[in-house]
Amino acid sequence: MQYLLMIYSEENRWSQMTDSERQQGVAAYQAYTESLKKTEALLGANRLQHSNTATTVRLVDNKPQVLDGPFSDSKEQLAGYYLIDVPNLDAAISWASRCPGAAHGVMEVRPVWTAPYDAPSAA
Repeated sequence: MQYLLMIYSEENRWSQMTDSERQQGVAAYQAYTESLKKTEALLGANRLQHSNTATTVRLVDNKPQVLDGPFSDSKEQLAGYYLIDVPNLDAAISWASRCPGAAHGVMEVRPVWTAPYDAPSAA
C-alpha cells in the first residue's frame, strides 16, 4: 500500500544551523533515502521550496482566487515528502519514525487512495 510521509518543520531552522550541522542533516537524509531505495519501498521524494514561494488557489463564485503564501499560518510548514510503498500502516509508521524529519519536526503519515476510486456510498 502507498503512503505519503510528509515532513513538517520550522523553515528558519536550516538557516540557523552551522555548516557542520547542515552537512550532518544532508548526510542523514541521504542515508535514509538510500535505506528506502534498498528495500524498494521508495516511489518518490522531494524537498519543497520555502513557503513564501507558495501560491494558494481556491474558487470563489466559480472564479479562482489566488493568494501568495501557504494556506495555513503556523510555526511548522510542509518541508518535503516521501512517497513509499509498504505492506501496512505499521511499516509506514516505522519508516516515518526513522526519518530525520521526525527528530526536528513532525511526520504525517497518510495512505494514498489508489485507482479505481470508490466514493463512499451514502447510507
